[in-house]
Amino acid sequence: MFEILSSAEMRALEQTAIESGAATGLELMERAGRAVVDAVFAEWPELAKAPQKAIVLCGPGNNGGDGFVIARLLQGWGWEVGVFLYGDPALLPPDARMNYDRWCAMGPVHDLAQASVEGPKVTLLVDAVFGTGLRRPLQGVALRALDLWAEHRVAVDLPSGLCGDSGRVLGEVGAAMRAALTVTFHAPKLGHVLADGPAICGRVRIADIGLAATAAGAVRLVAAPDMQNLGKAVGAHKYGHGHALVLTGGAGTTGAARLAARAALRIGAGVVTLGVPPAAQMEVACQITALMLRRVRDDTDLVSVLEDTRINVLCLGPGMGLSDDKAGLLRAALQSGRALVLDADALTLIARDADLFALLHPACVLTPHAGEFARLFPDLAKKLQGPPETGPAYSKVNATREAAKRADCVVLFKGPDTVIAAPDGECAIHPAAYEREAPWLATAGAGDVLAGFIAGLLARGYAPMQAAEIAAWLHVECARVFGPGLIAEDLPEVLPKVLRALPDQAAQASSRMSGLLASSSPST
Repeated sequence: MFEILSSAEMRALEQTAIESGAATGLELMERAGRAVVDAVFAEWPELAKAPQKAIVLCGPGNNGGDGFVIARLLQGWGWEVGVFLYGDPALLPPDARMNYDRWCAMGPVHDLAQASVEGPKVTLLVDAVFGTGLRRPLQGVALRALDLWAEHRVAVDLPSGLCGDSGRVLGEVGAAMRAALTVTFHAPKLGHVLADGPAICGRVRIADIGLAATAAGAVRLVAAPDMQNLGKAVGAHKYGHGHALVLTGGAGTTGAARLAARAALRIGAGVVTLGVPPAAQMEVACQITALMLRRVRDDTDLVSVLEDTRINVLCLGPGMGLSDDKAGLLRAALQSGRALVLDADALTLIARDADLFALLHPACVLTPHAGEFARLFPDLAKKLQGPPETGPAYSKVNATREAAKRADCVVLFKGPDTVIAAPDGECAIHPAAYEREAPWLATAGAGDVLAGFIAGLLARGYAPMQAAEIAAWLHVECARVFGPGLIAEDLPEVLPKVLRALPDQAAQASSRMSGLLASSSPST
């Protein structure tokens, strides 16, 4: 398990290490500063070969203390280093003040207000102003520091101006110090992967500073699935891998459901049936082969079809429509007690009808994008809109956890920073960011395929949270493997190639951390 920590969780782990005697605050600060220097030289090896000029911006907290360590180490490499402080040195925390005094024995500390955009060329700018401790927007002198230029910019823990818990930029101005490289410690923070975080952090490296503890209840990073568990047992019958029923819309609107059905079949459901209204039967029948077809006109027909107890999961919503008879189908599905994947039109119908919402149960998975989430949970979506004024800001993790608890089922809140939460608060993030960027998923029908992947995994017996996580990872991986030119129909077809490659990826997962972030170890 790979954790993604909040600022408070990280502070608690550091405090635990200090109180246990595993390390002092000064030792952790020294390790952090050294890790940043090591990461800079690993990212830009040419900088280690010849002394350069660096500007180190230090803030009023322990992040600033890390900056003083970095300045001292760079000067030890022969660099010309200018150090600027935001705030009163007398108010620095004890460990940061100790490193301030150490630097003062080597060189001056200037007021950040004196930093000029017209100064000499700077090779490296180190942002150690606020990090994860930011509670207010950048303003005044700190805001003007955004204009400082350097060939390379590195942020310590988190770029200043970015909320460490939400990935949102604080304040109406929406200003943050963009970095080419961000070096964080022990584990990624929520702000690195949510909202604006990936765009502002640049490349992220995680440095080991000797913290062994884990945070109970922390958000997890969705990792590559294990192909051994996704395989099929030798000799197993098709119905042993589940039977999924996907309901379509009327004539001319069946494509989305057919995408979902094919995805469910590709991911390993033993049998997948399309439930089709009479007017669309010919349209669907001439476009499918391995998929089965049943006539489903209304809720009465659905109840009759569900007399087949081998059907263990339903997928509703893609292209389904919003008429009253579709609401009746949805009600019958919810009352059936089967596992359900609810997407697209099904989510809109639930948002319109409190009685349907009340029928949601723990075997359901909701897969809203931002617009659908706003219809389902308008009060939660409102908290995510507009610039936050203070930190820690309300985050997509907060919203998804609250939504899952309210709906009493798993909620997969789609986006480049997909967040998945269960009613008990369990939460995972799958960011399609950094080395796992997948911009090609911005294509019509991609969400329908994701719904089908989840339905197929539920049919095979995976728990809702597990099915949602695996589907999210495979969905992005399919897009990455296919690359430019992707359309939704390609996703199920490239899945076999992705599955065949899984053993190698799983073996590398611990070192690559699912391909999301680079890591580094402390120097000796």
